[in-house]
Amino acid sequence: MQPHERFYKIDTDFRSPYARDRDRIIHSGSFRKLEYKTQVFLNHEGDFFRTRLTHSLEVSQIARSITSQLGLNEALAEAIALSHDLGHTPFGHVGGDALDECLKKEGHANGFEHNFQSFRVVSKLEKRYKQFDGLNLTFATLEGILKHSYPYKKAFLPQEVCEHFALDTHPSVEAMVVDRADEIAYISHDIDDGIHSGFITFADLKESELVCEILDKVHKEGIIESDDEMFRYRFSSHLINHLVYSLLDYSMPNVDSTRILSATLESKTPIPIGFDAALETKIKKLKKILFAKLYQHKNIVRKMYAGKQAIKALYQGLSEEEKMLPEFYKKQLHQRPKHRVIADYIASMSDRYALSFYNEMFGKI
Repeated sequence: MQPHERFYKIDTDFRSPYARDRDRIIHSGSFRKLEYKTQVFLNHEGDFFRTRLTHSLEVSQIARSITSQLGLNEALAEAIALSHDLGHTPFGHVGGDALDECLKKEGHANGFEHNFQSFRVVSKLEKRYKQFDGLNLTFATLEGILKHSYPYKKAFLPQEVCEHFALDTHPSVEAMVVDRADEIAYISHDIDDGIHSGFITFADLKESELVCEILDKVHKEGIIESDDEMFRYRFSSHLINHLVYSLLDYSMPNVDSTRILSATLESKTPIPIGFDAALETKIKKLKKILFAKLYQHKNIVRKMYAGKQAIKALYQGLSEEEKMLPEFYKKQLHQRPKHRVIADYIASMSDRYALSFYNEMFGKI
């Protein structure tokens, strides 16, 4: 054998299809922009706080851990997890709400929805091939992104998408794992960020039975709450572990890893991935507390309100003067409705770019 024969041939892909999906997502422009897209706190408020990028990485890690224990495909779960938030606008959910409001105000009934936008990013808006749009991902990855949360049928979904992806069936079990991994990740890191910011305290969260159970575990390690950074770290670790192991205990008997569930299990069938009823109730109560005491905190609401106004102003400005669009989007005006091209451009922006563009047009926000 010649030395050069020991190397892989350049036209032979040694990766699995789902690993290839994951790599294409990681190398996309939309994935890189997640670094400067808001999770809860604006990126420029501090290096500590999570962004959409770090959130996606945390979801991916949790999803991989769960799928490995359930005998499922880790690469598929990773691909879905890393791409599930690609469609988010700047300034988190309020940015998406503002864009949706702008579109519907003009009579465009389909509006804007970030989960479907994530699907559009990887199937249409990213341009990496001359012959076709999108990242050329597998059906299972696309289905997992499209059916990120139940119910899957949405009024705004195009007919061809509904027909192709069978919205009356569940996606793969890996996609269901990602949905719950997303929940585990944002609950744990929103608490961590919220405590670090000083907007909430553990005393505020003691209304939650689940939080009290986790606090008890941290206290048993001999760590007190005045050890701020260490206490937060141990709390997050115990919370994630508790939720992951509880999910595995509940889900393991329900999952047959030898069956391909994608597009075969009717959506009326109970989802096999989740928690027991008592824990589901505790999680719902904790999320209500976080909504009231953290997400609705006056400092966050002020920042998000400013971001919402920026989104509305950008939409109005670009609608009035389409020459401000970059060449890539300007070319699309000949192929697609103007309002959708503008919405796609705004949704693609990072927080800092959106603010910079707004300040350039209207003065400092």
